[in-house]
Amino acid sequence: MKTVDIIKAREILLKGDVVAIPTETVYGLAGWIHSESGLRKIFSTKERPFFDPLIVHIESIEKARTLTSEWTEVHQILAEACWPGPLTLIAKKHSSINPLITSGLDSVGLRCPQHDLTLKLLASIEGGLAAPSANKFGKTSPSQASHVYDEFGESVSVLDGGPCQVGIESTVAGIEQSAGTTKVLIYRPGHYTAQALQKILDQHKISATVEYAESPVAPGQLKHHYMPNIPLVIASADFHLEKDLSQIETELKTTFKNPVLWKLSQQAAQASRELYQDLRQFSQMGYDLIVIKRDTLQTGDDWLGIWNRLEKAKSLEIKN
Repeated sequence: MKTVDIIKAREILLKGDVVAIPTETVYGLAGWIHSESGLRKIFSTKERPFFDPLIVHIESIEKARTLTSEWTEVHQILAEACWPGPLTLIAKKHSSINPLITSGLDSVGLRCPQHDLTLKLLASIEGGLAAPSANKFGKTSPSQASHVYDEFGESVSVLDGGPCQVGIESTVAGIEQSAGTTKVLIYRPGHYTAQALQKILDQHKISATVEYAESPVAPGQLKHHYMPNIPLVIASADFHLEKDLSQIETELKTTFKNPVLWKLSQQAAQASRELYQDLRQFSQMGYDLIVIKRDTLQTGDDWLGIWNRLEKAKSLEIKN
C-alpha cells in the first residue's frame, strides 16, 4: 500500500493529484479545490459521472464561510454544534467555487471531518479539499486504508488514519427559508438524525422544522449505490434461506453455491461502523450471495442511514 504522511499528501494535492484521506465516516478521495486537474482526477479515478456533486472538506467554520455567498444563522448554529463531525451543510456557493465541484449547481456541500490527521492536512492547504468516498463509483465505500488499496492498488496514495469510527457517509442537510418559515432538509441520512438536529435548533430557540427530503444537491442519490461485488438481497423477516433460496435464484437468473445470511448488530452505531467492512469481507471469504432480513428492531431515526445504504446497495428485495 502506498502510504504517505501529511507533508507528502499536501505536496501531491498541490501538484494536482489525488490522495485518499481518513475521516470519521469513510475514506475520501481528495483533490485540491483550486486545482482543475486534481478535481478532474477525482472523477476519472472513481469513474464518477460529472453530474454527481462533490463535498468540500474544511477545517473550520471560518473557512467554510469564505466558500459560500450565504451563511445563515441556522448554518452557524448547526456547524458550531456538529463540527468537527459527520454533518455536511449545503449552502449557496461563492463565485470562486469550481463548477466541477457543484455539478453546475448554485450550492456547495461543506463539512469539517472529525479526524486529527485530516484536520491538520486541511489547515495546511488554502481553500479546502473536495473528497467523495475513495472507491469506484457506485461501489461499497472504504472504511479503512486497506479498502482503498483493494480498490485502486498503488495508483492512489493513502494517508492512513486507521479504521473509520462512524462507518457510513455524513448526514447531508440544507436550509430552506421562504415566507417566514425555515426548514432544515436532510437529503442523505446519516449519524446526525432529524431528531438530533431538531434538538439543537430547539435548544437555541430557532423556529425551524427538520424533515427528510431528496435533492440533486446531495451526492449518493442514485437508485443503485454502495454496491458490493456480490449480490445483496433484502428479505422479509420470515424468509428462510434453505427453503426460499430458489426464489432469489429465479429472480436473479443465477445459481448460488455459497450464500450467507447476514445479521447486523442490534446497536445502530456498531452496525454502521461494521457495514462496509462486512460487505467487503463476504466476497473475500468466498460467499457468492448476501441475504439480510428486515428486522423490526432496526427501525427509527438511528437506523435510517444504515437502511438507506442497504436499499441502494441491494440487487433485489424479496417481499413474501
